[in-house]
Amino acid sequence: MNMTTANTARLLITCEDKPGIVQAVSSFLYHQGANITALDQYATEAQGGRYFMRVEFELDNLQSRKESLTQTFAANVAERYEMHWRLALVSDVKKIGILVSKVDHALLELLWRHARGGLPCEITKVVSNHETLRESVENFGIPFEVVPVNKDNKREAYTQIDELMQGNDLLVLARYMQILDEEFVEKWQMKVINIHHSFLPAFVGANPYKQAHEKGVKLIGATAHYVTADLDQGPIIEQDVERVNHDFTVEQLRELGQDVERNVLARAVKWHLEDRIIVDGNKTVVFQ
Repeated sequence: MNMTTANTARLLITCEDKPGIVQAVSSFLYHQGANITALDQYATEAQGGRYFMRVEFELDNLQSRKESLTQTFAANVAERYEMHWRLALVSDVKKIGILVSKVDHALLELLWRHARGGLPCEITKVVSNHETLRESVENFGIPFEVVPVNKDNKREAYTQIDELMQGNDLLVLARYMQILDEEFVEKWQMKVINIHHSFLPAFVGANPYKQAHEKGVKLIGATAHYVTADLDQGPIIEQDVERVNHDFTVEQLRELGQDVERNVLARAVKWHLEDRIIVDGNKTVVFQ
C-alpha cells in the first residue's frame, strides 16, 4: 500500500435532489484540507428527483482522522440534506469469497485478474459443491473448500457456507449452479454478485445455448447482478451482448457466451470493489 492509497477515500451519497449539495460536500472537504480527485453525480430529474454522488479524495493522516471526519460530516452535511451515505477508505482492502460448481471460465478470469493486480481485493477462499476445480484454484495459492448441496441438506449446507465465508465483504457466484437458500441471501443482502446468460427467462434450465441455437438467436449476452430472494431479479450491475448469425454452432455460441460472461462479471466485481455502485431500489447507479 503506497501513501497515496493510504490517504485516499471515497464518499457515496444518495438523497433528495436540492440546491447546494455539491457546494456543501466540496466545501466540507476543502475545510478539512482534502483534495478532490474525482467527482461524479447523477440526478433522476432536472428538479426534485433523487440525487447520487461519488467523490474520491485524498487527505493527509486519513486513517487517524476517519472517525472525526465521519462524525463531522454527519452532523454538518448529511443530516441537513437527509443523506444516505458511506465513507470507504481505499486502504481497507475488501475481502471476497467465490462460489463455483464445475465450469471454470468465470472463476479463472477472476483469479487471473486478481493475480495480475487487476482486482483490488483479497480472495480469501473458493467454495464449490464439487471437487472438480480444486487443483485450478490451489494453483493460485487460494484455499478451496467443498460443500456438497442437494435437495435434502440445503439448510445445513448453506449454514456451513455462511460460516466459511464469514469476514468477507462480498461473495461472487462464478457460475455456481445452485439456488441459494433464502435465509442465506437475507444475511448477505446486496453482498452477492451473480453472472448468468442473458437468455433468462426465455431459455431457462439446462443447456441454454442449445435452446438459443434452436431458436436462431441473433444476439447473445450476459448479465451481472446482485442476488435477491427473487431468482435472477436483483439489481443489474452490468450487461453486454455480441451479435451472432445462422453460421454459429452450439459450441461457438457457448464459447462466445462464456467470453461475454467472464468479462461482464469481472467488470461488475471491479466496480463493486472500487465503490462505484449505488443501489437504488431494484436499480443501480454505476459511476464508471
